[in-house]
Amino acid sequence: MTDSRPAVAIVLAAGQGTRMKSATAKVLHTMCGRTMLGHVLAAVEPLQAHQTLVVVGHGRDQVIDGLASSNPDAKPVVQAEQNGTGHAVRLAMEAAGDVTGAVVVVPGDAPLLTPGTIASLLQRHLETLAAATLLTARLPDPTGYGRIVRDPDGHVTGIVEEKDADDRVRQIDEVGTSVYVFDAPKLRTALARLTTDNAQAEEYLTDVVGLLVGDGEVVASVVAEDHRETLGVNDRVQLAAARRLMRDRIVEHWMREGVTITDPQTTWMGVRVRLEPDVTIHQNTQLHGATVIRSGAVVGPDCTLTDTHVGPGATVVKAHCIGAEIGPDADVGPYTYLRPGTRLGARAKAGAYVEMKAAQVGDDTKVPHLSYVGDAEIGERSNIGAATVFVNYDGVEKHRTTVGDDVRIGSDTMLVAPVEVGDGAYTAAGSVITDEVPPGAIGVARERQRNIEGWVERRRAGTQSAESARMALERRAQQQSGSKQVTIEGETGGHEIDKDEQGDNE
Repeated sequence: MTDSRPAVAIVLAAGQGTRMKSATAKVLHTMCGRTMLGHVLAAVEPLQAHQTLVVVGHGRDQVIDGLASSNPDAKPVVQAEQNGTGHAVRLAMEAAGDVTGAVVVVPGDAPLLTPGTIASLLQRHLETLAAATLLTARLPDPTGYGRIVRDPDGHVTGIVEEKDADDRVRQIDEVGTSVYVFDAPKLRTALARLTTDNAQAEEYLTDVVGLLVGDGEVVASVVAEDHRETLGVNDRVQLAAARRLMRDRIVEHWMREGVTITDPQTTWMGVRVRLEPDVTIHQNTQLHGATVIRSGAVVGPDCTLTDTHVGPGATVVKAHCIGAEIGPDADVGPYTYLRPGTRLGARAKAGAYVEMKAAQVGDDTKVPHLSYVGDAEIGERSNIGAATVFVNYDGVEKHRTTVGDDVRIGSDTMLVAPVEVGDGAYTAAGSVITDEVPPGAIGVARERQRNIEGWVERRRAGTQSAESARMALERRAQQQSGSKQVTIEGETGGHEIDKDEQGDNE
């Protein structure tokens, strides 16, 4: 039985990419969660080729490092001097050894290629027993591409690079896409016969097609159903265009999987994002990395989530989240920043202008607004008042704060780590807590208020404040003189903290 797996998959990634004007190798520029080379390798991977070889040249150290970290099964082949695509494939075939079977060749700067298109090309190749099978495309503007030349019966007779084409050939709108399947022995023989007798003085892989036709070999072809997936990227304008097409492809996929995306044109997401049915994504939302959003969650508008897990039924509005876990039915935003290591429990809240880092927040606990929670563990059903700061850094090391269940932290409290607030405890508004607050106690760490009567009149005489104060005092005196004086006598015992002093400010 013939092995349907290719013997070799060769990715051509040695080009300099001068039009990118970048210190980064062209194929390492990113779009939608992967490098361009990463997208190409992902399209080739389902073929399960016995060997996957990536020809590297310009910026090869960067590319080799990238392969080692993200695609360890792909082996680099160094093209020290870029002498053309034919030369690159010849080096790859030498590295592959004495193989037989199909050889798939794809460019490393065509990130929109799909596994289905490449698989169809391979199937056509195997069915026709061809020496070579070409993927072609019909372009609205074929400028810059090699043209497919056919005989009167429609058989491919060659590919002519634009620089070597005459006016008649340049009128052809069918182009080569640099995607091929070859028979290995016949490819090897043809590569040995390539010359540099052309406008660029390079070994053209496209010339292999003409050589095989001249030998009477079968050369088959497949026209891409959507020419856009064959487009190469040579500059940042084309990269942006490819990125938009990839975005459209990803967004359409998830909408067909049952996700509501209210404004696809302002919604961006990467290829590793996972969404469940009945998720709603509102406008101006970006989803990056390995972000997962569970059923019933609503994200957006104006959110950026990276490597973040959003639980079922949660709501995230106008938030920036990195490496966070948002529990079921939790509420985040607006203007919230969840940094790595943050975990919100079920029905927890991280409200307006709240920042969290390495914080575990229990079920039903609220941090409603204007607070920083860093390196902390907060229990269940607690409330953190406005303007609370978990003071976690002493200038040298980070320290943790522990807040128990059913705790009420008063507004404008400073919790200076390491410190613990026990279950059911309170802190008074405006306190600086440096020692443990035992369960059921209230921590008070502030001076009592004192008023210095007449200070403004004496120290700020002539100001608008002094004039307003004078008029208010006159009105108070008139009101007091016109009313019956009532004296209420009562006991004044020990100091107690009432609800105004505690001030948890939900």
